[in-house]
This record gives sequence, C-alpha cells and structure tokens, in this order.
Amino acid sequence: MEESHEEITWRKSLPRVGQTIRSRKDGTLWRVMEKREVWQNIEDYPETGEPRMIPAIYLSFWKIEEGAMPGVGKMVGEVYTLYDDTFKDHWEVMK
Repeated sequence: MEESHEEITWRKSLPRVGQTIRSRKDGTLWRVMEKREVWQNIEDYPETGEPRMIPAIYLSFWKIEEGAMPGVGKMVGEVYTLYDDTFKDHWEVMK
C-alpha cells in the first residue's frame, strides 16, 4: 500500500492548525499556523537512477509570546514523513 498524506497525519499524530504544541527542548509554547501537503525527495530509484518523491506534511509553528499578535514574531516550519519520528521527538501536542 502506498502511503498518503492523511496516513502521515494520523500515524504520526500531527496536530491540527490552531492547536498549541510544547517544545520538548525548552518548554516554550507554539501554535500551528499552517498545514500543507507536500512531496519530499528521497534517494533515486537504484535500478534506473530516476528521482523519487514521497508524500509529506509541512507544518509551520508560531512561538506564542505574551503581548504579541498571532503570526508576529518567531516562526519555524518542518516537513514530516512516515519515515521519521522527529515530531514526537521534539514536540508535545497540548490537549
């Protein structure tokens, strides 16, 4: 079965736009501002050398700071695929 963008969101428990997440590194709070379906380049096909791409999810986060309007200030963006665990390693979704 080929992976899909929906499967990435579900299996990796990625947050929805508007949800708050906490950095596991320093405890700062961030809000998910954007979620986009994208394609990530991976190693070329070994037999043919043709390029390959897999589905991925791009999330952008805004650092919540007291007194700052949403979207103004520090922002970061990351791409997540089925083949990495970087979201759960770096972030915790706030309930």
